[in-house]
Amino acid sequence: MNPAKRQKSLIYCRVSGAKQVREGDGLRSQEARCREYAEFKGYVVDQVFSEDVSGGSTSRPAFTSMIKHLKKLRSEGCIVIIDDISRFARDIRGHWDLRDILREAGGKLESPSIEFGEDSDSILVENLLASVSQHQRQKNAEQTKNRMRARAMGGYWVTKAPMGYRFERVTGHGKLLMRDEPLASIVAEAMNGYATGRFETLTEVKRFLESQPAYPRNSNNEVHFERVAEMFDRSVYAGHITYEDWGLRLIPGKHEPLISLATWQAIQERRYGVPKVPARKDLTDDFPLRGFVTCACCNEPLTACWSKGRSARYPYYLCDTRGCPESRKSVRKEKIEGEFEILLAALKPTEGLFHLAFEMFRDQWDSKLASARTQGASLAKEIKEVERKVGQLLDRIVDASSDSVIRAYEKRIKELEMQKALMQEKISRAGVPRKSFGETYRTAFDFLANPCKLWHSPRIEDRRAVLKLVFADKLPYARGEGYRTAQISMPFKMLGHMGTMAKFDGAPGRNRTRDLRFTKPLLYQLSYKGIGVPLA
Repeated sequence: MNPAKRQKSLIYCRVSGAKQVREGDGLRSQEARCREYAEFKGYVVDQVFSEDVSGGSTSRPAFTSMIKHLKKLRSEGCIVIIDDISRFARDIRGHWDLRDILREAGGKLESPSIEFGEDSDSILVENLLASVSQHQRQKNAEQTKNRMRARAMGGYWVTKAPMGYRFERVTGHGKLLMRDEPLASIVAEAMNGYATGRFETLTEVKRFLESQPAYPRNSNNEVHFERVAEMFDRSVYAGHITYEDWGLRLIPGKHEPLISLATWQAIQERRYGVPKVPARKDLTDDFPLRGFVTCACCNEPLTACWSKGRSARYPYYLCDTRGCPESRKSVRKEKIEGEFEILLAALKPTEGLFHLAFEMFRDQWDSKLASARTQGASLAKEIKEVERKVGQLLDRIVDASSDSVIRAYEKRIKELEMQKALMQEKISRAGVPRKSFGETYRTAFDFLANPCKLWHSPRIEDRRAVLKLVFADKLPYARGEGYRTAQISMPFKMLGHMGTMAKFDGAPGRNRTRDLRFTKPLLYQLSYKGIGVPLA
């Protein structure tokens, strides 16, 4: 037969996802079978349309393109060949919706696997096959979900790897989450920074992430708030698996955590506790003291600006409060920041006092390690008590009829499950610090030895951190007089007290054991302030 007079046909092929396109041969095998059928029937194949979408979806780009092409061939009539009814749709309603669209466009459906007809028997067979295909799709989805849930119960993350992790095949585990550097370290720093107060709000976390060249951004070259909030909500970073839709909460994971569960819990308390004041948007490298130094007359924060002179621009700090006697009266930047550096340098401890503090910290570290090893038994008893309370609450939920009462019981169960997970983490790490004494407090002692060093950092975040770490409140400044009495933070206040005790008693070495009582609050202050890492 003359090819020009042969019946035109189109081939439609579909697989469920992109993975089947990469790793399988489904599209090519479907096309080959359809071409064989077209050759057998004497059809000429005009075009092939292929795509990877779910069989339950009626939103199909390739199918839409095929319909447009069919409408161009309406006058000639055209056959649409599919390999199997399951390749057309795996939902009975979707099947007939697509069939109606195809018919309206002038196409006729054919397949080497089934003969489509308009009589009642053919329609019955078509309905049965479409129904079976839908059942198979639903059954596959149920089996996949059950297998994923079972694997999650075993401590494995089963969906897309979160930021900072990647999947890697590990013998005995299958696909296991592994640290993906440098993203893992960036995420850990962001989460630890928020938990300890280094970052006050999600805005500051967002700015930190955007300052990291390796951290991915969206099309607007920024990190979206939703991505930050989503990251902070995930307990997977604390080594625990949570899938609320499957009723799974805080399952101990097999992967390496980026932060401790206690840190993750601190993040939740900060996020859903008392709201924090948003970070200032006008903080720049030019004026690091803006907003922290206050006017001694009105106690309002000083602002700052550049003033234009005859031949240059000059930086000034000034009070901008209406009605204040010092309103609009400026102080040169070099003067106010120079006096601040003198104040900061005065807080630097002497070498002898610093060594005394170091040894006292080591004694307190050893003491805590010794006591931590004995906590396991008592924590195990507390876990049994928590489990007993959870059991009681579950029994009450079964008998409860009020929705508000059930929600209250469920909320309490979540709180108890969190307590249990925290205690289990403490048992697993009891007496085993995450890092050595030197590694843990190296940064803290470097800062205590010379806070001016961090102040001279080129990063505005470091210089603002100095203000939070050294001072307990904002600094009042009087023009022409200088800084008023500063309220310093607990670590430097403790060091000052130790220095007084050493001067009063003479040889500091004799007081080391007695002064251990001062190191415990200092130890926790360093951890809370974010310049040290707490014991595991």
